[in-house]
Amino acid sequence: MAGTITALKIQKRNKNRVNVYLDERYAFSLISHLAVPLHRGQILDDDDIARLQEKDEYYKAYERITKFIAHRPRSETEVRRRMERQGVSPDLAERIIERLCTLRLLNDAEFARLWVENRETFRPRGRHMLRYELRQKGLSEKIIEEALEQVDEEEGAHRLALQQGERLACLDRSTFRQKLMGYLVRRGYSYELARHAVSESWQSLAKSDDNYQESEEK
Repeated sequence: MAGTITALKIQKRNKNRVNVYLDERYAFSLISHLAVPLHRGQILDDDDIARLQEKDEYYKAYERITKFIAHRPRSETEVRRRMERQGVSPDLAERIIERLCTLRLLNDAEFARLWVENRETFRPRGRHMLRYELRQKGLSEKIIEEALEQVDEEEGAHRLALQQGERLACLDRSTFRQKLMGYLVRRGYSYELARHAVSESWQSLAKSDDNYQESEEK
């Protein structure tokens, strides 16, 4: 493929890439900043071309993966799996992982903390379920245990029981208890903790209903 550069043309569909022509024929394309040092009349041998294409593959893979982690925080394992599916070579993937970690765009401990914090705020889970979810993300046991230290299971179970209990308030006590218990246990709470949260939810709803009826009578 070695030859003399006869033209450098910006692609019509992607202004960030440049087509390189050698000896009047299209040879390959590069991300624009890699093409900046090139000029017409420059001779490229096979090694020059291989180096340019290797750098181009790196930047293309890096750009794709930064878009991937821009949507939400990702674990290192998630990023590795993504690059593997995209066909990125192991050596190239390792370089990208190293750069992301250096820039603190990839940090498993921070990812675990944010994951648990998000769950606690919007979708409470018991430690058992959270541990399972974090293991699925490929996190180490040490990082998982550190992240779970912030979990208040009792508070989460009671809050979830009250939220879901309002949707089941029309049911009789036995059915209410059965459905809400199952709901909490499926979200990783122990039987004992779920039983206590269900009892409090029922009492709270019953008290609210009594207060409503009293106000209506007045």
